[in-house]
Amino acid sequence: MFRSLPFRASHLIACLMLCLVLAPGCAPKKSATGPAKIVIWSQMDPEERARFEKNIAAYQAAHPGVTIENVPYDTENLRQQFQTAAAGGGGPQLIFGPSDQVGPLSLLELIRPLDETMPKGFFDRFVPQALDTLNGHLWAAPDQVGNHLLLCYNKKLVPVPPANATEFLEMAKKLTKDGVYGFAMNVNEPYWLAPFLAGYDGWVFAADGKPSLDTPAMRDALGYVALLKSKATGIMPAECDYQIAETLFLEGKAAMIVNGPWSWAAYRKGGVDLGIAPLWVLPNGKHAMPMIASKGYSISVNVPKEQLDAVIDFVTFCTSPEAELRDAVALGVLPSHKDAWNAPEITSDPTLKISQDAFTMGRRMPVVPEMRVVWDVMRPGLQKVMNGSMSPADAAKEMQAAAEQQIAGMKR
Repeated sequence: MFRSLPFRASHLIACLMLCLVLAPGCAPKKSATGPAKIVIWSQMDPEERARFEKNIAAYQAAHPGVTIENVPYDTENLRQQFQTAAAGGGGPQLIFGPSDQVGPLSLLELIRPLDETMPKGFFDRFVPQALDTLNGHLWAAPDQVGNHLLLCYNKKLVPVPPANATEFLEMAKKLTKDGVYGFAMNVNEPYWLAPFLAGYDGWVFAADGKPSLDTPAMRDALGYVALLKSKATGIMPAECDYQIAETLFLEGKAAMIVNGPWSWAAYRKGGVDLGIAPLWVLPNGKHAMPMIASKGYSISVNVPKEQLDAVIDFVTFCTSPEAELRDAVALGVLPSHKDAWNAPEITSDPTLKISQDAFTMGRRMPVVPEMRVVWDVMRPGLQKVMNGSMSPADAAKEMQAAAEQQIAGMKR
């Protein structure tokens, strides 16, 4: 799954103090001319992992004697295990995962700045939206972009998707009958709130890099999502987290859902006649704008000089059009390489073309370490507004105070 899970500030503080010895067996094997084995720790869905294994097989076929070992992790364990191993001088040569992991890992100086590591001109191959700069450096080589939320709908129930807030609410109310909800969405996680915050001209950080959560935009976004969930509209179930929304949509009991490209394969496999569209225009006349991100490869600082060329060669292959286009249409993956992004199989696929359009409307998710704090402090306030125990105004104030306190503690 592309989405990244929150990383608590306390974890980051603890990791800054790490000086642990690497457990035996984790160090990469070496040879005189380069690594006999390149080890990568990765966060991938099963379908994405199957695609990666095909790319590994293609690379190994062209490079006899080189073995690539892929060790899967979930998002949080990937970050924590790599921090522990790399702080002790070992770990894999490569890690693969969401772009927001580069914040804490670069702060801890556990990954290499790739603008100084990869060959000159390497990053010219990517679409600009794929690149995340932090402290003047690029820390990951992206092989895909997206992670953006869209409106997914069941074509059997929704022939034409709604374009604006009025159409959306009218359609959702009309479709809510006979045990079917017009709409379902994960209202417990702040990542699903972010598009509405951006649509109301807000954002998680101000221009000076400080959290900007106690704003009119946050109050409007919380109030709008609360309205969609309220009994007054009646278009959603009383309780609606990710799993509930997912199950309802898969079972044909929700006509529309907000979710990302990682979900499409399961919907189709489950028999849903899937349609997708950008998120609708809000009551203020502006589109809800999803967060967008990339996913890619970072190189450990512990890779010896004699291994670096082989590791760079593998990363270069993995970010080639050949590798990025493999199974991209079936998985709903948007490639990061310019040639792959503009390839006919991508631009002629109706779903991926809509996904590209929605992606270009999004706002980049910050990769700063403080982003992990912001997710954590937004979640309780969001959930309190959704269950009716707190007003949007009080929740926004609580979020801001908690963010300022935790970020100050993180920097001590």
